[in-house]
Amino acid sequence: MKKEALHEKLEFENIRDLVEKSAEMYGEKVYLSYRNASKETEKITFVQFRDDVRALACEMLAMGCAGKHCALIGKPSCEWALVYFAAQSIGAVLVPLDRDWLPEDLAETAKAAGIEYLFCEEEIAQKANAISEKVSLAAPTVFLQAKEEDRTLASLILAGKEKFAEAPEAYFDAPIDADKMSLLVFTSGTTGKGKGVMLSQNNILSVMTDIIPYIDFSEKTVGVLPLHHTYGSSVMLVGHAIIGSEIYISAGLRYVQKELKEQKPGHLVIVPLYLETFYRKILANVKESGKEKQLKMLIKMSNAMRKTGVDLRRKLFSGVLAAFGGEVRTVMSGGAPINPEIQEFFESIGITVLNGYGITECAPIIAVNRSRRIVAGSVGPVLDIDTVVIDEPNEDGEGEIIVSGPNVMLGYYNDEDATKEAITEDGYFRTGDYGKLDENNVLYITGRKKNLIILSNGKNVYPEEIENVLSATPGVLEIVVYEGQSRRGISHNAIVAEIYPDAEYLEKNGITDVQAHIKPYVDAYNRSTVPYKKISVIKIRKKEFPKNTLRKIMRFKMDMTID
Repeated sequence: MKKEALHEKLEFENIRDLVEKSAEMYGEKVYLSYRNASKETEKITFVQFRDDVRALACEMLAMGCAGKHCALIGKPSCEWALVYFAAQSIGAVLVPLDRDWLPEDLAETAKAAGIEYLFCEEEIAQKANAISEKVSLAAPTVFLQAKEEDRTLASLILAGKEKFAEAPEAYFDAPIDADKMSLLVFTSGTTGKGKGVMLSQNNILSVMTDIIPYIDFSEKTVGVLPLHHTYGSSVMLVGHAIIGSEIYISAGLRYVQKELKEQKPGHLVIVPLYLETFYRKILANVKESGKEKQLKMLIKMSNAMRKTGVDLRRKLFSGVLAAFGGEVRTVMSGGAPINPEIQEFFESIGITVLNGYGITECAPIIAVNRSRRIVAGSVGPVLDIDTVVIDEPNEDGEGEIIVSGPNVMLGYYNDEDATKEAITEDGYFRTGDYGKLDENNVLYITGRKKNLIILSNGKNVYPEEIENVLSATPGVLEIVVYEGQSRRGISHNAIVAEIYPDAEYLEKNGITDVQAHIKPYVDAYNRSTVPYKKISVIKIRKKEFPKNTLRKIMRFKMDMTID
């Protein structure tokens, strides 16, 4: 084990083995907690969770779910987690779907995925009906929570406990091939229509057992990520089961600030947009209180003291840290690049942000900064299990990131052509992202291949590079940079910065002409860069950019015309 490891590396044969061993290791420690309908906090221990997984799995076996495709639709909940683990513990294929999709999209995806069983929330029963009209279900829909007891998850668990008591071998002997598809995850599709990614239990476990030893996870986190994405389900559910940390399941983004103060988590697993939101709120509160200069002075003083070995960040910034409950020390961030300025700010006040990089097709982590090995500006060292190659690098060493390892997907479901296009003959997955590696196998992300702007003069412009600079502009909430097109699809070689302004900031500062406010900052950027990277058009949006449930901007839905 490398010296930067914080925990012992554990091994598991499959997901069922993980459920059993985590109960043995952590026993009566709390695994999941949440606020119930009566506004009371319920806590589920690792032993209780294991017992419920066993019971649900036995009932799912009786229903005929083994080896079949089971759709799971709902908000993050204890019930969602139970279905996730129970399905895989009997060799079923779990298909987690986004509850926010339109009924027709859910129905079409369910049909394409070969769904035979459906587990979902009662509050989206209309969407469940749309699915059942499109596909032939082998059993009635099971509701995760419902007022009626019939066909609820609770009723299945109750019946399953009797079955497990009578014949536990049915559960333990259910065949599991950890190398075969156990998860069918449909990508969020930020650059176009998503595909069905086939993942095995070994795909997931190889990543989590590899990276968990290097991350300073605390005893508790507040879970805010959607679980139908692999980042949420793998890192939160699987990762925290491995390490024995409690997950408080958030009631939703509007409650997060209150929950952080109540629950006082020691770490968070989030996407950059959430971190950016926290950052903006902190700065807005500081400015409103008239302590902006004081904060800057304290940061400067603190940074100087740290160079001499004196770290007083937790004391100096206790008031700021209180917004996170006062105990957060580590944030693991993935899903999109982080503005370096924001990362530096949190480090300055005593919160270490571990920036990482991954993709659904790699289950989902490829590289991540470790608690004892942080490389500024990077997404961290490549996982020990992976081999990353920069394909066809340019003179600066930048090229497409391709990766091989036990975490690489089995392929795209029922799409042989897309699979062949994505995976090379020697087993490397083409990520579609550009980056570079240093001599220590640390990865730096340059941009997204599909976002790359190739000008008529042959010059390459990475939009993310410009976005990181301009996103720090006061009054800019979100920004997307692209090459403007004519309505006939002709390129103009014009670099466009499309901005969604921060309405709250503008109102507080009496700004009515957004263009006039933004232009000096763009001009300053243009003076600092090479001619071909200069912004020539500024567009101001009135509505938020279209996003998926991980809050990633779906660029393919944007109008990029400028004439």
